[in-house]
Amino acid sequence: MAIVEADRVRENPQLGEAPLIVHVVRQFLPNRGGLEDVVANLGRQTVRRGYRVRVVTLDSLFTAPQDKLPPRENIDGIEVVRIPWSGSSRYPLAPEVFRHLGDADLVHVHAIDFFFDALAWGRLLHRKPMIVTTHGGFFHTQKYAAIKKIWFRTLTRASAMAYRRVVCCSASDLRQFSEIVPDSLLIENGADIGKFADIASRRPKRRIVTIGRFSVNKRLDHLLDAMAALTTRDPEWHLDIVGAESDLNRADVEAAIESRSLSGRVTLHVSPDNGAIRRIITEASLFASASEYEGFGLVALEAMSAGLLPVLNANDAFATLADRHPVIALADFTNAQTAATVIETAYEDLSRQPDAVRAGLLDAARGYSWDIVAGRYIDLYRSLDVVAAENI
Repeated sequence: MAIVEADRVRENPQLGEAPLIVHVVRQFLPNRGGLEDVVANLGRQTVRRGYRVRVVTLDSLFTAPQDKLPPRENIDGIEVVRIPWSGSSRYPLAPEVFRHLGDADLVHVHAIDFFFDALAWGRLLHRKPMIVTTHGGFFHTQKYAAIKKIWFRTLTRASAMAYRRVVCCSASDLRQFSEIVPDSLLIENGADIGKFADIASRRPKRRIVTIGRFSVNKRLDHLLDAMAALTTRDPEWHLDIVGAESDLNRADVEAAIESRSLSGRVTLHVSPDNGAIRRIITEASLFASASEYEGFGLVALEAMSAGLLPVLNANDAFATLADRHPVIALADFTNAQTAATVIETAYEDLSRQPDAVRAGLLDAARGYSWDIVAGRYIDLYRSLDVVAAENI
C-alpha cells in the first residue's frame, strides 16, 4: 500500500492495513539516550498518524550484553523486534535484520554503522526503499580520526548511494555529509518538550543538573573540574549527574568525584526513571554539559523545556544552538576556571530576571516539538513513496 494513503486508512479502515515503516537502530528502549529517544518519539508520532511502525534492534544493551531482552515486544503501539548480534558495540554485526524487512513499505535506518552498510550492500536482497538519519555519523571522538575520514569518504560514500535520502539531524552533520552526498536533507531532531515541561525551580538556586550517558566524550571529568573550581568560590554549588553506564560505569564516576573531594557537592544518579529525574530537576536552575561532541544537542533542548538555563561546551552542535538561541551560554570546559566563571555569570543573569529568562527558554524549546518534526519526516516518507511507485 502506498504511504500517501496512510491518513485515508486511519479515517477509513476498510482501505486495509496502513503502510509499515521499519526503523533499524542498534539500541532502543529500555535503553535511554539521544538516539533511542529520537526513534521512540518519531515512532509514537507516526503511529498516532495512522501508520504501522516496527523497530528492529539488538537483543541486549551494550552495557549488559549478557542480559537478553525479549525478542518481541509492543511499546506504545510500536512493534519491537530484537535480534542477536556479535562483535563490537561500535560496529555490531547483526545479519538477521534482513528477516524482518519483507513486509516493509519503507526502511528508515538510524546512524552510520553496520546496519547502514549491510542494508545498502544487501539492497538487491531486500529491494526496499530506504532513508537514513545520520545522528552524528561516527565522529563522536577524535580517536582514529584519520581512519574514520578515509572510511567516510570511501565506504560511507558508496553505501549512501543505496539510500533515497540522507537526512542530517544537525547543521554540523549537514556540512559533513554534503561533502559525500550533495543533496543531503536537514531535518533537525525533535525534543520531548512535555516530559519535563516547566518544572525547574522557580527560585534561582546554585544547583546544576547534567544528563547523559556516562561516555568518555561527555567529558564528565571536565565538568567535575569546573565544579571543583565553583565550590572553592561558593560552597552552595551542587551538581546532580544523571545518566546510564556506558564507556564509564558507576565506580568510574564515583572515583572521579572522590578524587576531586566533591563528595557531598555532587550526587550521582544511575539510570533513574523519569519520575526521579523530575524530582531532581525541580530542585535545580542550571543545566551543564562539557561534552566534546554532540550529534544535535537534544538533551539541552529538553533541559530548556524544563526551564533550566544551559551552560554548554562550545562544540559544533551546541554552538549552532547558541547562535540560534542567545539565552544559551557557551563555555570552554577544557579550562575549569573559565567554565566556572561562565556558570556563575549564567546564574547571576538568571537571578536578575528569572521570569524573563525562563520564558525565553520555554519559548525556544517549543519550536522543537516532536509533533512538528514528525510532520517533516512524514512529508518525506510520502514524497519518497511516489518516487518508489514510479520506479517499481
